Amino acid sequence: MTTAFFSHDDCNKHNMGPEHPERPERMAAIQSYLADTALNQDLDYVRPDEITRDQLLIVHPESYLKQLDMMQPTRGRVFTDPDTAMMPDTLRAARLAAGANIQAVDMVMSSQVTNAFVCARPPGHHAERSKSMGFCFYNNVALAAMRALSFHRLERVAIIDFDVHQGNGTVDIVGGDERILMCSSFQHPFYPHTHVHRQAENIINIPLPADCSALDYRHAVEAGWLKRLQNFKPQLVLISAGFDAHKLDPMGEFNLETEDFRWLTEMLVSVAKDHANDRIISSLEGGYHLKALAESVATHLEVLHAVK
Repeated sequence: MTTAFFSHDDCNKHNMGPEHPERPERMAAIQSYLADTALNQDLDYVRPDEITRDQLLIVHPESYLKQLDMMQPTRGRVFTDPDTAMMPDTLRAARLAAGANIQAVDMVMSSQVTNAFVCARPPGHHAERSKSMGFCFYNNVALAAMRALSFHRLERVAIIDFDVHQGNGTVDIVGGDERILMCSSFQHPFYPHTHVHRQAENIINIPLPADCSALDYRHAVEAGWLKRLQNFKPQLVLISAGFDAHKLDPMGEFNLETEDFRWLTEMLVSVAKDHANDRIISSLEGGYHLKALAESVATHLEVLHAVK
């Protein structure tokens, strides 16, 4: 049994400009570091297919999909919000990223691999049911959750989001769905300034102040998440893996280090071992300091690969 690593070169044809933080170099830095450390030899590389229209419709309405189709330019860039741009190759990249999450669910659920990491872009957790924002177009983790629930007939799926920015899109889509428990930690007040106080019973928010220490972060997350996760008994653990809570990241103001991501991953692996037959799928969200991102992803993968 192995850890699957999903990635596709065409995801890097989506390029919002040389000054944009969500840039192709993010994926390149991760893959280069994995090669330098030889960790890539321990992974099962998978080249994903695009998600289908019918699969997208499980989460996003046809009106929204048509809106994106109409906005995609044949040349140049079109902005869907001040931070998020589309170019001719954007939606193919987004369909590949979403498709990788669907395929990862299918492979993990059929025991072809133990767990999976999706190294693709654009990210997804800010995409609401009918709104693109925050560099995101399709909500990859929500699509993965619905695939597990609708196609594989699971009854309980956990979504963990440790990006420094709150996954407003995921909350918008899964809030109130008792089949899903979403646990998230994020800087507050901070972008996207929404859904922080969502009162749905299945949403566990841990808002923390800027400059929160790593120790305070660990205490808050463990106290806020662990008992709820154990009581929920998820049959699959999905992770929105944003590494921009790292202290070097220019897009956040937390103080986590690489070893804190190891601790987070080990905690989630333990939950999956107890309740989900070790089934975990992690999908890349944020992380914009290239060295910190690559090292943190490698640490995350080391823990996933160590699962036996």
